[in-house]
Amino acid sequence: MTEPSTGGSDVRYYCTAGNGMERFLIDEVKKKLAAQHVCQLPGKVLFSSSAGIDRVSELKAAERLFLLLKQDSPQWLSAHTSPAKAASLLQSRLLGDRNQWACALMTWSRLQGELTGRGRAVNPPSSALGMTRKTEAGKKNEEQKQKEERYIGASTKSARERREEEEEDRRLSNVEQSGMKTLEKKSKREKEQRGIEGVKAKESKGEEDKSEETHIEAQTQEKKRKRGDDDDGDEEEKCVKKEKTSDRQSRTEGEEERGVVMEFNSCRQNVKTPGGTDESVLQPVLLQPSSVPVSFRISCKCTGSLSRYFSTQEVSKVIGVGLSRLMGWKVELKNPQLEVNVCLSNDHCLLGIPLTRLPLANRSYIQTTGLRSTVAWAMASLAQIQPGFCVVDPMCGVGTILIEAAQEHKAAHFLGMDNDDGQLLKANQNVKFAELGSRMHLLKASSMALPLPSASVDAVVCDLPFGRKFGTKTSMAANLPLILAEIERVLRIDGYLVLLLSPQLSCLLKKLLSQKETSMTPYQETKPATRIQDCPATSPSSTKQQTPQIHQDVNSTPTEETDPPPHLSSLKHQATFRVSLGAIDGLIHKYVKIDT
Repeated sequence: MTEPSTGGSDVRYYCTAGNGMERFLIDEVKKKLAAQHVCQLPGKVLFSSSAGIDRVSELKAAERLFLLLKQDSPQWLSAHTSPAKAASLLQSRLLGDRNQWACALMTWSRLQGELTGRGRAVNPPSSALGMTRKTEAGKKNEEQKQKEERYIGASTKSARERREEEEEDRRLSNVEQSGMKTLEKKSKREKEQRGIEGVKAKESKGEEDKSEETHIEAQTQEKKRKRGDDDDGDEEEKCVKKEKTSDRQSRTEGEEERGVVMEFNSCRQNVKTPGGTDESVLQPVLLQPSSVPVSFRISCKCTGSLSRYFSTQEVSKVIGVGLSRLMGWKVELKNPQLEVNVCLSNDHCLLGIPLTRLPLANRSYIQTTGLRSTVAWAMASLAQIQPGFCVVDPMCGVGTILIEAAQEHKAAHFLGMDNDDGQLLKANQNVKFAELGSRMHLLKASSMALPLPSASVDAVVCDLPFGRKFGTKTSMAANLPLILAEIERVLRIDGYLVLLLSPQLSCLLKKLLSQKETSMTPYQETKPATRIQDCPATSPSSTKQQTPQIHQDVNSTPTEETDPPPHLSSLKHQATFRVSLGAIDGLIHKYVKIDT
């Protein structure tokens, strides 16, 4: 197991990323965090950094952030391995040493403490590990905490727990008092019962004694008659009576003494000391700090050959049982203090603990989401925005790309345009929510007739709508040549164009750019050029009149649709990246405008 370092030394992390986003995340951690030992796995990037957790949690290309516990080669099992042996091998391979887990827990706790003030921690350290968070109530009960730590060796508790303990103590004291009262009543009843039995016994014994006495008196009278000595008979009678009386008194005193002894012993066994322990038990039970259980759960993803032997639930159970035995932690599935993520595949074996409650991809400055935020940030990073740049998105939607760019580049200006009132309304709400009103502006306009002068824009970043959500592919394919021609017109020399396209539109774009070396007829050269050059010189009213004409050219007869596209000779391709958008994939194209 990788032993995470504490203090100011490097800490080993790993982040998850969408397919195709790994290269963007690698560049980001190297640039922002000066990361070392960067390693790429499918959908993950591992790295070491001494930067503060507040900077690490600001990564834009990552989905989730984890503290790396273990990185190992994949686990291979023989076909003849029994299930019990396979489970044992899996536990020994993944869990490792107890001290390594304790060290990892300390590092995780420290990072959680740093994130608590930012509101991004998974669980507050006070609830997860019982760490000290001093409040006014805590200061008042400092002496009580020290006494508790001497006996239980545990960390301080919250005010709520202390109130619960006080209520429990009061309840126990009430129970003890009621128990003592019950014991006293019981002893009284026993005494009364013994008294009644003693009276009955005395009465029965008295009757026996009376019968004996009558018998003795008859004998003595007979003796008197025989001997004629009354005085001697009286003395003998007195002696017999004394012996009987002393015998009865001794038996009664013995019984009472035994009853008192039994009552005292029973009370001694049930009476408790003020500390709540039995009087007979004088040695207190001391609990070690490690005995305080941490609640946890296992989140597992198992693929590849290992999934043939174990299902995801079985792997989670095997690791959970092993970790509970190793550390003495308590399994809690609903609301645990700690979550251990396990990822097993044919390529790697990873164990980690998430550091944030929400994914890093959930932006706190965006109210209405549109394009995936990580992909939007990647597109903005490809535009190479510099201070003072003017960045335009001709089909901005809710403004996700421009907002991501504005968060990274404080000294640039941004302009978003769209012809949909509903999208512009949501974009305006997002701009206000992100407090970017001074640097980002919105405008209703058509992407095929941009109200901007030629060569006036430093960078264009655009997500062209495609798929069922944004209309048919045929209409966008027909409009694509005109959109690109207008973007090329407003883009300055050495300016960058970043486009997100579907695979079908990407193929069409390559065909359009490959036709730049084809010879053009005079009609084909003048028609698009006249349309493009007239746009910036016309007034707004003429622009509105021109827009329907463009749509008419696009949706005209089939003979007009077969006209060659505009001449896109100044856009030079630089890179293409395939990224995952969830259900489908998209292609990010990067171009630079050159001087022809």
